[in-house]
Amino acid sequence: MKKLMNGVETILIESLDGFAAAHSDIVTLGGGHKFVRRQVLKPGKVALISGGGSGHEPLHAGFVGHGMLDAACPGQVFTSPTPDQMLEAAAEVDTGAGVLFIVKNYEGDVMNFDMAAEMADGKVEKIITNDDVAVEDSIYTTGRRGVAGTLVVEKIVGAAAETGMDLSGLKALGEAVNGATRSMGVALTSCTVPAAGKPTFAIGDGEMEFGVGIHGEPGRRRETLKSADEIAAEVCDAIAGDLGNVGGREALLFVNGFGGTPLMELYLMYNSARKLFEQRGVTIARSLVGNYVTSLDMAGCSITLTLLDEQTARLWDAPVHTPGLRWGC
Repeated sequence: MKKLMNGVETILIESLDGFAAAHSDIVTLGGGHKFVRRQVLKPGKVALISGGGSGHEPLHAGFVGHGMLDAACPGQVFTSPTPDQMLEAAAEVDTGAGVLFIVKNYEGDVMNFDMAAEMADGKVEKIITNDDVAVEDSIYTTGRRGVAGTLVVEKIVGAAAETGMDLSGLKALGEAVNGATRSMGVALTSCTVPAAGKPTFAIGDGEMEFGVGIHGEPGRRRETLKSADEIAAEVCDAIAGDLGNVGGREALLFVNGFGGTPLMELYLMYNSARKLFEQRGVTIARSLVGNYVTSLDMAGCSITLTLLDEQTARLWDAPVHTPGLRWGC
């Protein structure tokens, strides 16, 4: 294993120190490195908090700032944050309008955010993201996994929160966006968790894992590597088939890298996916391509489609200023 680190036991803390220093105009660290929060809070706004295991950067800490999250709670690599992290973050960023937790559907994340919600002072609601169409259940989840579509929920709900939308309205909006979003991923290599020191799974040079999760969990099947067009066709078929009638709709197409794939390849996959969805009558009205919801050093990508309406398109376009995503500011 070759990684730029001083030691397994300090990699997260030192990374967070560097992150906070590099983006000190936007974020600050909470005590004990338990959370990252916005440098300047907006009084009277519902506070949005997300989090999960580290290793998916820039998710979630990279999306703290104007137009997205108010705080993010990082766990150890691929390990859920603990309830005390969410409790301390909520106490610090709640300015009186309540707190909305945005939680990926992994059992540890859901359990710990639920515990924090039960113990928190003030009004707390939550949204569960479960956009992955690859598998219905895995060793990590009951039901579908929350993957790259989580970013879409955080962006749209975050923009609405900036306008002053109340807690119940934001919860309903987030659930609607999640319901209009589907994703699927494909891995070409494994990832290597620093504490493990070896790849999470073995995969041959001529193989791919179809429907992989963002922690390297198994997908639908292991098979011989196909061309980009063939991979995109199967992924887009699964997404469109699950969403139902997508013809005549406007959508956001998001091609996300897992951390080890060059942008040249991601744009190639975007090109393939866009053509396939357009053949189904989908108008790709918004686009995002890059490494946003990663899996350490895994090679591969996921494709996400979110059906848009006038409101969600406007909220997607709204200004955002975070370390990992910014426009219009």
